[in-house]
Amino acid sequence: MPRLQSTVVRLADSVVTEIEKQILDGALRPGDRIPSERKLAEDFGVSRPSIREAIQKMVAKGMLITRHGGGTKVTDKLDAPFINPWQDMVKDHPMLHRDILEFREMLEGQAASLAAARATEADMARLDKAFAKLEAAYTGKDLGECVEADVAFHQIIAEASHNALIGHLTASLMAVIRDHVANNLKHLQVKPKQWEQLRKQHRAIWKSIKDNKPIEASNTAKAHSEFLRESIESNAIEEYRRISSLRRAGMN
Repeated sequence: MPRLQSTVVRLADSVVTEIEKQILDGALRPGDRIPSERKLAEDFGVSRPSIREAIQKMVAKGMLITRHGGGTKVTDKLDAPFINPWQDMVKDHPMLHRDILEFREMLEGQAASLAAARATEADMARLDKAFAKLEAAYTGKDLGECVEADVAFHQIIAEASHNALIGHLTASLMAVIRDHVANNLKHLQVKPKQWEQLRKQHRAIWKSIKDNKPIEASNTAKAHSEFLRESIESNAIEEYRRISSLRRAGMN
């Protein structure tokens, strides 16, 4: 019996490692429901007790959560420690906006460079699909669709870098600045030249990755992030001036 239990534990540890790899790779995301015990047992070629032991280990580590009638899902443990405090800090301390946007510039530049060097055929198929969806969204100008497509495009590039930290940090960062992305796109929609410039930047990033040009990919991604940073700062100044003028008008 002890030997059997030892075997179950060893197999369970192997299953834990494989499931964690899927979470790190982004194949399993926060909120995703993992397959049933039976399906996992078939996929990994182990017994259901081994699968049950693996799930219990991951629940204890906080990577999975099991709810009665709701199955077992991936938690946001890898992302939440970054997202939760920073969302509040950015909201309460506007001076952090520039710092975060500068960090985005560095992160996305590196992600694009690595994606251009490492992207597989499957990665490029996902990126092509995301770019086509982004183009369609920008043409239609539905703000919600534009935001979703924009975030997805950059996330897929991050995942194509095949660097787990870049993938998860990008997802966390986009969650923190999502409102800024939405407000900035809304601001740019009414400026045709800048809106078209934004589209061209996305195309340049996509093409440089597709052509396997890491340096060009990095430069185009950084230029895009710098353009967004300048646009957000300009939008903030315009909004401040608008409110100031309204305040003065109310005083007269």
